[in-house]
Amino acid sequence: MKKTVRDIDVAGKKVLVRCDFNVPMKDGVITDDIRITSAMPTIEYLVENGAKVILMSHMGRPKGEAKPEYSLAPVAKRLSELLGKDVIFAASDVVVDDDVKDAADALRAGQVMLLENVRYRKEETKNEEPFTGQLASLGEIFVNDAFGTAHRAHCSTAGLAEYMPSVSGFLIEKEVKFLGDALEDPARPFVAIMGGAKVGDKIPVIENLLKKVDCLIIGGGMSYTFFKAMGHEIGTSILDEASLTLAPELMKKAEEYGVKLLLPVDAVCAEEFSNDSKKAVFDRDKIPADMMGMDIGPKTIEIYKEAIADAKTIVWNGPCGVFEMPNFAEGTKAVAAALASSDATTIIGGGDSAAAVEQFGYADKMTHISTGGGASLEFLEGKALPGIECLEEK
Repeated sequence: MKKTVRDIDVAGKKVLVRCDFNVPMKDGVITDDIRITSAMPTIEYLVENGAKVILMSHMGRPKGEAKPEYSLAPVAKRLSELLGKDVIFAASDVVVDDDVKDAADALRAGQVMLLENVRYRKEETKNEEPFTGQLASLGEIFVNDAFGTAHRAHCSTAGLAEYMPSVSGFLIEKEVKFLGDALEDPARPFVAIMGGAKVGDKIPVIENLLKKVDCLIIGGGMSYTFFKAMGHEIGTSILDEASLTLAPELMKKAEEYGVKLLLPVDAVCAEEFSNDSKKAVFDRDKIPADMMGMDIGPKTIEIYKEAIADAKTIVWNGPCGVFEMPNFAEGTKAVAAALASSDATTIIGGGDSAAAVEQFGYADKMTHISTGGGASLEFLEGKALPGIECLEEK
């Protein structure tokens, strides 16, 4: 168990907090602030307990240069609104300079300051000096609450732990609890739903989950690679050629582990990759050579709903079809609805699955929605995440 902010005295201390404020923006306006609101419990706890709070985050990929379109200034404004008090924005193209250090030293207990985008510095993603030391010079305690970047060893995620006492915030604590419990001690039956386009991207996750789940459901573009491996015609459907030999191996492993592997039995196909394309439903071995699979079919939906209804723990990562197009969203929507009405512990593994439950209005019905797509995948893979490994043990 890693220490959290509860396990350390923060009163009067300058506390550096790594958050994930990589929010979507349009014309300088934040279009979705869930990553900011997710960090609020940690920030509010530190404020209430008299810490001098110094927040840091990245936004986008400025590639080691100061680019105004990636500035965190709009985030400081939104944080001020949410906290009901001014958040000092330390605008600096080099993130840490003498003015920023002076501003940090002048902080009073309960005050909050936000640094500029840490990726303005090229050292950040390489976890190199002098940037780590410059960040460290601002604070006395490090709190990592950015689960979305915990799988990266950067200056602001892992490097700082070498300089000062380091603990997790409440968001990382929550992520590790839900994902960890699902992997280590799930209520059973434990069902995992894996979607998305490429089998290759998910192979290590699937292999790890096969040792732990009772049932593995495959949906989305990756199912056509399985169909092809089974000898079926898949038309112009997406194919992960490199994984053609891996698909049968995974099916064999599922059998060896006694895991029920559910693949779609039918698919909604279209003539072209367009919402307005002519569409029809075909059994998985009857897909026409000039059509592409875009969603799971109605028979598959019923089979998957049945498996979900029996489950006590469900992890879902990756949509079941091209849900961004309304005509091919039915499968993903049906799976989201089934999870919403289930009494199981439901964990959504970030990324597109999180976007889907949000889009269909089921977000508040899920037990936990991960804030880190890549990080949650690596966690489910059984990998150690450097931004968490570096934190102190209880």
